[in-house]
Amino acid sequence: MNRPEIAAVLFDLDGTLADTAPDMGRAINRLRVEQGLAPLAAETIRPQVSNGSLGLVNLAFGIDPDSDVEQFETLRYRFLDLYAGDICQGTGLFEGMAEVLEHIEACGLPWGIVTNKPEFLTTPLIAKMGLAQRSRSTISGDSLPQRKPHPEPLLHACREIGGEPQSCLYLGDAERDIHAAVAAGMPSVVAGWGYIDSSDTPGDWGANEQLDSVAEIFNWLPAR
Repeated sequence: MNRPEIAAVLFDLDGTLADTAPDMGRAINRLRVEQGLAPLAAETIRPQVSNGSLGLVNLAFGIDPDSDVEQFETLRYRFLDLYAGDICQGTGLFEGMAEVLEHIEACGLPWGIVTNKPEFLTTPLIAKMGLAQRSRSTISGDSLPQRKPHPEPLLHACREIGGEPQSCLYLGDAERDIHAAVAAGMPSVVAGWGYIDSSDTPGDWGANEQLDSVAEIFNWLPAR
C-alpha cells in the first residue's frame, strides 16, 4: 500500500485511543439498576460506547429521544452524572497504545485528540490518564460549533498542532470519524480494535485502511 508521509497524528478518544467501555458500561448499568432493571452484559454495551450517552441510553432503555424527549434527557443527564463521578476507574489506553504515543513523540511528531465527547468529560479523563500535557490539541464535541462528521474539528486541531491535512493521520472507530477525515482531506484508518458493531460496514466508510491491531499503526509512522 502506498502510504503518505505522516507528520502529525490525531486520534478519536473512545474506542480508538482509550478503552472507556468499562467505566461507561458501569455507569449505564448503575442507571438501569436505579430504574429497576437488570444490568446488561459488557459485550452488549461495548459496540454502543462510541455513540456516547445517546447510544447508551437508547440501548439501555429502548427510548426514542425524538418521541419522548423529557424522559430520555432525564435518563441521559443522570447517566452523565454517574459517569462523570467515576470516570477513570477502569479506563486506560488500549494495549500497545502507550508505545505508539512514545514512538510518535520520539519521532518529534505532534499528536492530538478529536472527540465528540463533551469537554466536561474529556478534560478530566485525559488529565487522569496523564495525557493532558502530551496532547498538542484536544478538541471535544462542544469545543466548536461543529462536531464530527463535520471536518472542522479535525482541521482546527491540525491548525493548532501546526500540521497540514494531507500529512496528518486520523484514527477512529466510527463512521463519523472517517467521514470527517475524508472531508478534511486527511489520510484515515479505521481502528478495528474499537467499538465496531457487527452491523457496521467499515469497508464502506472510505478510510485508507482498516487496522486490526494497535501495533499496525507503526506501519503508518516514520522510523525513529
